[in-house]
Amino acid sequence: MLKKTIIVGVAFMSLAFAGAAFAGNGAETIVLKGGSLGDVTFPHKVHQEKLSQNCDACHKLFAKEAGSIEKAIAAGTMKKKDAMTNCLDCHKAEKAKNAAAGPTTCKECHKK
Repeated sequence: MLKKTIIVGVAFMSLAFAGAAFAGNGAETIVLKGGSLGDVTFPHKVHQEKLSQNCDACHKLFAKEAGSIEKAIAAGTMKKKDAMTNCLDCHKAEKAKNAAAGPTTCKECHKK
């Protein structure tokens, strides 16, 4: 009986991990509301590749679902510019290491 339980448990865990591995990783690009300076077209897939799928680099601030930034702001768990500040901090840190870095000025991201 114990052997069957272990086999079923291992099979279940294998399926769970396989499902997670093939789960959707979000959109290739995401358009974020950028206020009066214009919206920001965020290259989501490029960031996933650059960060080696370390989703928590950004998603420690908000959930992994469409509209989560707006929901977090509405709930008061995030301020309007927190996502932008997170982006800029990372881009500036990469630039300081002389690594390929993302934009660090307003108009490089915000487009009207």
